[in-house]
Amino acid sequence: MKNKHSELPGKTVERLSQYRRTLFNSIREGKSNIYSHELARMMNLTPVQVRRDLMLIGYSGSQSKGYVIRDLVALIGRIIDSDEGQKIIIVGMGNLGRAITSYFSGKRDKLAIVAAFDNDLQKTDRIVAGIPCYHMNKIAGYIRQEQINIAVLTVSPEATHQVAKMLMEAGIKGILNYTSVPLTVPEDIHLEEYDIVTSLEKLAYLVK
Repeated sequence: MKNKHSELPGKTVERLSQYRRTLFNSIREGKSNIYSHELARMMNLTPVQVRRDLMLIGYSGSQSKGYVIRDLVALIGRIIDSDEGQKIIIVGMGNLGRAITSYFSGKRDKLAIVAAFDNDLQKTDRIVAGIPCYHMNKIAGYIRQEQINIAVLTVSPEATHQVAKMLMEAGIKGILNYTSVPLTVPEDIHLEEYDIVTSLEKLAYLVK
């Protein structure tokens, strides 16, 4: 069932996730309250943008104390997390796949990387980066059995389209594509693509 926040713009959801990460850091520093201009400065945003985002999710602070950090973190969690949590698989367990798995481990209670898949027999049927790694021929059955909705794609460029098609046919609804090959997916599939070359070219342009 969709809630009243289920149609938030994608960019707003991205910022909510970033707000929460920044607020976690503030909690670790011993802060209990924060003003919009403080959060904006930490995020390289404008205070107007911060207030607009938080008003969109129905949260407002006080003029004297700003936002209560733990209350705001809890609200963001209720909006962008699912109650039962989400399982994630990594497809392609090379250096990048292992790095993503190791980095993400334990970062979020409601998101868990539970398995990896690869064609390399030296990696399959064993624990790699703390999770079980299986052969690709088991992926469709695993997705259906474990009701996996999200996959992180770190395979070789030449395998990207074939593997993405396999994932979608098995029931995957969200793909985070870390390959260098752009994907085109049906409207009912949610796709996020991370291209380090584009990010570096953007930075190179901005600093030249």
